[in-house]
Amino acid sequence: MAYDEDLADRIREIVQDEGGLSEKKMFGGLAFLVGGNMAVAASGQGGLLLRVDPARSEEYVDGSTVDRMVMRGRAMDGWLRVVDAAVEEDADLRRWVGIGVDYARSLPAK
Repeated sequence: MAYDEDLADRIREIVQDEGGLSEKKMFGGLAFLVGGNMAVAASGQGGLLLRVDPARSEEYVDGSTVDRMVMRGRAMDGWLRVVDAAVEEDADLRRWVGIGVDYARSLPAK
């Protein structure tokens, strides 16, 4: 499945004024990086792939619309999948994108 280009455009609109922003195809989707650190991506599996502080992963997971990303059978702290339904509203998308951008901003630039 290809990433949702409309979702990517919505993300782009939110982050367009962010300093140090770049885009890169990765994880089967289109990632938005701040200072070389991934913040958020329009996932190739639908919805968002979001980078968050690993210590805060649990507070965001709800088991239905937000869950940890699973890689090689292992749930990864610091990486979340957010389903399409959780970002249909612009305010919700802005919230999730903001969480990812804030975390990426807190990391040393690459």
